[in-house]
Amino acid sequence: MNGRVIADRYELSSVIGQGGMGQVWTAYDRRLDRRVAVKLLRPDHMAHGTAAAEMRRRFVRECRVTAQVTHPGLVTVHDAGSDGDELYLVMQFVEGADLADHFAEHEPYPWQWTVAVAAQLCAVLAAVHAVPIVHRDLKPRNVVVKPDGAVTVLDLGVASVIDTDTTRLTHTGSPIGSPAYMAPEQAMGGAIGPYTDLYALGVLMHELLSGNVPFAGSTALGVLHRHLYESPLPVRRIRPEVPEPLEALVLRLLAKDPQHRPSGAQEVYEALAPLLPQRGAPSGPLDPTRPFLRPHAPWPDRPEAAVTPPPVVPAPSKPDVAAAVDEVKRLLGEGSITRAVDVLGNILPAAAAEHGERSPVVRILRKQYATTLMDDGQYRRALPELRKLADDRAAEAGPADPQTLQFRYDAAQCLEQLGEAAAATAEYRALLPYYENAGDSARAFDLRQRIGNLLLAVGDHTGAHHHLQALLYDAERTFGPYHQLPAELRRALDRQRQFRP
Repeated sequence: MNGRVIADRYELSSVIGQGGMGQVWTAYDRRLDRRVAVKLLRPDHMAHGTAAAEMRRRFVRECRVTAQVTHPGLVTVHDAGSDGDELYLVMQFVEGADLADHFAEHEPYPWQWTVAVAAQLCAVLAAVHAVPIVHRDLKPRNVVVKPDGAVTVLDLGVASVIDTDTTRLTHTGSPIGSPAYMAPEQAMGGAIGPYTDLYALGVLMHELLSGNVPFAGSTALGVLHRHLYESPLPVRRIRPEVPEPLEALVLRLLAKDPQHRPSGAQEVYEALAPLLPQRGAPSGPLDPTRPFLRPHAPWPDRPEAAVTPPPVVPAPSKPDVAAAVDEVKRLLGEGSITRAVDVLGNILPAAAAEHGERSPVVRILRKQYATTLMDDGQYRRALPELRKLADDRAAEAGPADPQTLQFRYDAAQCLEQLGEAAAATAEYRALLPYYENAGDSARAFDLRQRIGNLLLAVGDHTGAHHHLQALLYDAERTFGPYHQLPAELRRALDRQRQFRP
């Protein structure tokens, strides 16, 4: 028993997980009289000064964004905040065995179980990527198999907070995360996208089917080098009973170039669907095929709960635009970004009907709506708003207008966050001449660095190296060798040299 109480509410009981970045505890929620899991992180152990403060800010933002994702395969986030020097995340306590232990207890792991686990993970990833959020650290220790066979994914959003330098390596070369499950573009410091999680899914499936991760080694750099340059061993050479389509799917997921992997989790699920069990009885508790053998069947058998019909919601009255604007200002001041998004989304059609689509008040509201959506991590919803703003502004002030360019730049950032690396690269390249001609070296260098990272993401390592090398030369001439940008670029290039064959 620990006895420590977090936020005057959560009484810590026992450690159930521990790593270099923090601990996970079972805890008791005094207010709601229930067991919960509490993850504690120490920003000062991962960063210093302003970087630690930035990590705290990102932590709260990521928790807010991930709490919006509802899916049966995701652990529910109850609360988040800071307590002293630590950040805490309060989650649903999930009973069961983590996939690493489940695998160890049932080796060789039935291939049908691998298919069932992977199919459930695809459903989770599809929901997560639609937000969009990238897990960045999918591995067996972050997956729990519950007694009814359902799979739950943990630590959504936490890796993104730890990953403050867009790369998964520290400056000393020690990995932050799990090198065994790390995609090539992640190891190289390139842009991260849904394709990164699909690679990790391929590693996980290979491990369950073959008994080992595809790339192992005595050092983190050695493992990452193998991810970049070695081909995985086809699993049927180890287990001939594995169906050929399953082996082919794993190899596609482990493609070095993200463009050669499946287009998304939905495509992976469709490839797995014909291999899912169609009939039979579960082998017992913690059988991951059970959700497919007996979908929605109660476990353990118990009477069904009565369903309470939803309350009747009256039709909304005509909104007051001025009052809504005041409400948005108040909510943003309080940090209630999600509620501000809802108010803005509801008021925009009414404002357009009252004042006209091209009126200044609608333009201001739409700009605030797009900005707030981006702050809330809702890039898919922000993108069409930004494109409309850019088109309208370009029609009035021209394509080189600073506000037009800013809207396009924000739209390109949305594309990058959505994992559409090729489209984001094309937009950044189209914007670059405008900023270079205007003499805006800071934005031009930012665009060039983003292009280099995206080239890594699409597997063009040679192109990325030449691009970043030229950028380093220009950055040193402009800012001097000790500026932050040249220092970042030298680290990125050194990382690439470490991984050359």
